[in-house]
Amino acid sequence: MLLLLLVAGAGGVLWLDRVVVQEFEARRFDTPARVYAQPIELYAGAPRNDEQLQEGLRRLGYVKSRSMVTPGTYTADGDRLEVHTRPFVFWDGPQPARRLSLTFANGRIAALEDARGDPVALARLDPRQVGSLLAANGEDRILLADGELPAALRDALLASEDRRFYEHAGIDWTAIARAAWINLRAGEIRQGGSTLTQQLVKSFFLTNERTYRRKFTEVVMALILDARYDKSALLHAYSNEIYLGQDGGRAIHGFGLASQFLFSRPVGELELHQLALLVALVRGPSLYDPRRHPERALERRNLVLNLMAEQGFLDAPLASQAIAQPLDITAAPARGSDVYPAYMDLVKKQLSEHYDSRQLSRAGLRIFTALDPVVQGAAERSLAEQLTAMPAQAPLQGAMVVTTTEGGEVLAVVGGRQAAFDGFNRALDARRPLGSLVKPVLYLAAIEQGNYHLASLLDNSPVSLQMPNGNTWEPQNFDGTTGEPVPLFRALADSVNLPAVHTALALGPQAVADTLFEAGARQALDRGGPAYPSIALGAVDVSALEVAQVYNTLANGGFYTPLRAVLEVVDAQGVPLERYPLALESVADAAATQQVNAGMVLTMRDGTGRSARSRLGADIELAGKTGTTNDFRDSWFAGFSRDVLAVVWVGNDDNRPTGLTGASGALKVWSDFMQTQPLHDVELMQPAGLAVQWVEPESGRLSDPACGSVVALPLPADAALEPLDGCRVSRPDQPRENVASRTWRWLKDRFRR
Repeated sequence: MLLLLLVAGAGGVLWLDRVVVQEFEARRFDTPARVYAQPIELYAGAPRNDEQLQEGLRRLGYVKSRSMVTPGTYTADGDRLEVHTRPFVFWDGPQPARRLSLTFANGRIAALEDARGDPVALARLDPRQVGSLLAANGEDRILLADGELPAALRDALLASEDRRFYEHAGIDWTAIARAAWINLRAGEIRQGGSTLTQQLVKSFFLTNERTYRRKFTEVVMALILDARYDKSALLHAYSNEIYLGQDGGRAIHGFGLASQFLFSRPVGELELHQLALLVALVRGPSLYDPRRHPERALERRNLVLNLMAEQGFLDAPLASQAIAQPLDITAAPARGSDVYPAYMDLVKKQLSEHYDSRQLSRAGLRIFTALDPVVQGAAERSLAEQLTAMPAQAPLQGAMVVTTTEGGEVLAVVGGRQAAFDGFNRALDARRPLGSLVKPVLYLAAIEQGNYHLASLLDNSPVSLQMPNGNTWEPQNFDGTTGEPVPLFRALADSVNLPAVHTALALGPQAVADTLFEAGARQALDRGGPAYPSIALGAVDVSALEVAQVYNTLANGGFYTPLRAVLEVVDAQGVPLERYPLALESVADAAATQQVNAGMVLTMRDGTGRSARSRLGADIELAGKTGTTNDFRDSWFAGFSRDVLAVVWVGNDDNRPTGLTGASGALKVWSDFMQTQPLHDVELMQPAGLAVQWVEPESGRLSDPACGSVVALPLPADAALEPLDGCRVSRPDQPRENVASRTWRWLKDRFRR
């Protein structure tokens, strides 16, 4: 029997040895992919003032320090700022820490120099982490490499948790005997004599069950672990594995992440009193949570400092100085998995095309995105504030997507008025009728067909169609009127319905659907799929992201550029992996697209988008289009400057009417947001075959530039327009620019080109 017990025991130990080695090797370097926003780029001439840069530095956890000895510090003096940047491994290689000096003038960086006074062409700050792609268990950590654990943190850990760590073989028998005696007297387990190695075993392999059997297994595993690996490997694993807190569904593991969570700074930049607080959490992350129980956390931190002094790890005066310090944590946790949940949804969607969930949750990838936190914040505020100000019977909802016009980089995604809520993402997943946002695409199809241009007269008479199901479709203009033919550019600018329907019927609904598909609505439509006349008024369900893709194609002169949230991916060693390059595909005629864009500029000048001019200024030339669906259920606006494109949807989740048009709803959000951006005129290029002609807006006839009501349109050079005899006054209810200012604008644009 004794022999059998010995054999069984030996077999059990061998089995535990195999488990320990396999699990330890497999888990100790597991870390989720980290997602980063665009880095702040510094260069002479950059449109950034001192206050803006200081705010950006504070968001990254930089602190003011006159000495600036360590990275992550800065100092400011008038129009001069010095910053000690952090080292960081970007997609194009590592950037070392260095000291930079910046001088500001007129809202720009006037000069950028290094510590020796030499000019620096370009420098980047370490980017802000905006998310992490967690495994199903919710574990998150920032992996500390060998040698990155500060000596003071190691000393605090040994002083308070395991003073004989370098002497014992994984088990401190003296501590266990003391704990066993206390437990026997109490009749239950009240105290443990756990070493750091035992704590590591519990974290890696065991449950929180408090039984003698589990304790025995823990002891055997600790002995095996200590025999298999040296002390530095164990301490390194412990520093990355130990559980130190909870952030919603995210479990904070390791000192690297805990440092960011509490102080928004890397652990290597922390001071002694901050390092001691991290060690204080080991005994009970919830019990000593400094945000929930600051007094208790302070008491435990000071105990750690006193233990360091008692055991010779720290001089008494230094300990007293550290004890006098406050907790010094940030007011709110540096959240890592749900800072921008709507944007993270898009990141995950694009990553899923190349990576599986295991790679994203364990391989330590670094994901670099196009997210601009400043733009994202402005979009979130504009949507929330403007929705709150709108009259509604129930809380309105909304969505917003912001991209660059060139490159298709997604700068911001807002999935609802409560942007931080990780729930239904209306920007990506809500599919709503496109409404009048389809009209620029419809007229693009018409102009490409060859028989139309901006001044073409369109039928504005009633329409009555018998549908296959026996119903009669009788679309109407917004004001219920019909009338004389309308020039195409006016039908677009004023969003008149009947001319759009007549044009779609003349082209064939399939031509409109095909153009819409090519422009970017590739989820909403099938290539060559059936199309119906109602597509002329936007009877096709799309997401805000798809709308941004369509209008990005228009803003790019007819070139389809897939919208990109993910720009680069590198592995844990900084080696570039899958790249997400800029791609261009010509899907529309440049001259036709130019005419449509000119029509959308007129929409903003004196069409349905003209109310934006009161907020953004009358001198800025932007392009855009309003959209309203049946019974005012959806309010849309899509528009762009030379640099930025934004799409806004406003509506109710239950599809109830809002009472809002595109102009009274979504346009207000769009205008408020665009006011926060540096705006530049839309650049209307003039492709070959087009020539600027002056047209009277009521009749679509050629007119004299001296006539006060005319507009300049880019038209085909061979367009045969009937000349107008004399001047005609345009609609009196819609005042237009006087001829002097309009002519000056036209001349200025021509000379600039």
